[in-house]
Amino acid sequence: MCPQCGTRHDEWDHGGPDEEDQYVAVGQRCVGCQAIADKQQELEKRDVDLHGMKIALLPVAVHAAMQAERELHKARRGRRAWDDEDDE
Repeated sequence: MCPQCGTRHDEWDHGGPDEEDQYVAVGQRCVGCQAIADKQQELEKRDVDLHGMKIALLPVAVHAAMQAERELHKARRGRRAWDDEDDE
């Protein structure tokens, strides 16, 4: 079985006169794959090193929650530094 397309060699017409292929190739656009390709292109234009980087799709709500958590941690670190200065 081909690891890329999932078909087997014997499923294809190998020249027999009455044999038809069991598959037909069609084009289909995946909006998710297009969004990933767009993000890769955007990062390449900004000279971001993509070596080992994977671009993933996240639900908008999950992304927003992750952003909020990062901002909260950042604010807490800043507040702790500020509190330490008051103790001196």
